[in-house]
Amino acid sequence: MNSIQQIKSIYKEIRPKIESRLAEFKQLFQEGTEKDIFAELVFCILTPQSKAQSCWWCVGNLNEKNLLLKGTPKEIAKEINKARFKNNKAKYIVEARKKVFSGDKLNIKSPITQFRNVQEAREWFVENIKGIGYKEASHFLRNIGFGKNIAILDRHILRNLKELGVIREIPISLSKRKYLEIEMQMKEFARNVNIPLSHLDLVFWYKETGEIFK
Repeated sequence: MNSIQQIKSIYKEIRPKIESRLAEFKQLFQEGTEKDIFAELVFCILTPQSKAQSCWWCVGNLNEKNLLLKGTPKEIAKEINKARFKNNKAKYIVEARKKVFSGDKLNIKSPITQFRNVQEAREWFVENIKGIGYKEASHFLRNIGFGKNIAILDRHILRNLKELGVIREIPISLSKRKYLEIEMQMKEFARNVNIPLSHLDLVFWYKETGEIFK
C-alpha cells in the first residue's frame, strides 16, 4: 500500500470519529464559556515543543487550582512543569489574559466573531498574543470550531507532507510566507485526495499517534 492509499484507508476508517470531534469543537464555541475558550488558547500557548496531552493536563491543573484567570507568572510556572519553557510560557499566559479581558470581564468569544474570516482572526492572534505563531493560532481556531480553511503545520503534519511528496523538505523554520505557501500546497493535496483540509490533519495525527486528540 502506498502512502496516499494508506491515508485514504485511514480516513475511511476514522471519518465518523473525525466528524464527531470537529462537531465537539464547534459546540465548544457555541455553548462553552469565555473561560473554556481561553483555556484552549492557553493550551496552544503551551504546545510548542511539548506533548499535547501534557499541555492539556497543565491547563486542567491551572483550572483546578484557580490560576487560569488569576495566577501570577510565578504561580503558573510552578504548575506547568509538563510543558517545556515553563517560565516564558507562564508570562505569555498572563499577557494573553490581559489582551482578552475587557474591564474586569473575560471577553474572547465575541471579538472572534467580528473578524471577516478565519485568516483575519489568525493574523490578529499572531500579531497580538505573544507565544502564538501561525501554527498555534491555527490550532487554537481549529479547536474552537474555525478550522475549515487553515492548516496546523506541526512536525507530524510536515513529516507526512514530505512523505507524501507534497513538500520537498521540512523547513528548519516557518516564516509567514513559507507557512502560507505550505498551507496552500496542503489545501491542494487535500482537494486531490478528496479529504477536507480540516479532516486531513486529524488523519495525519491518527497515523502518527493512534488517536484523535486536539
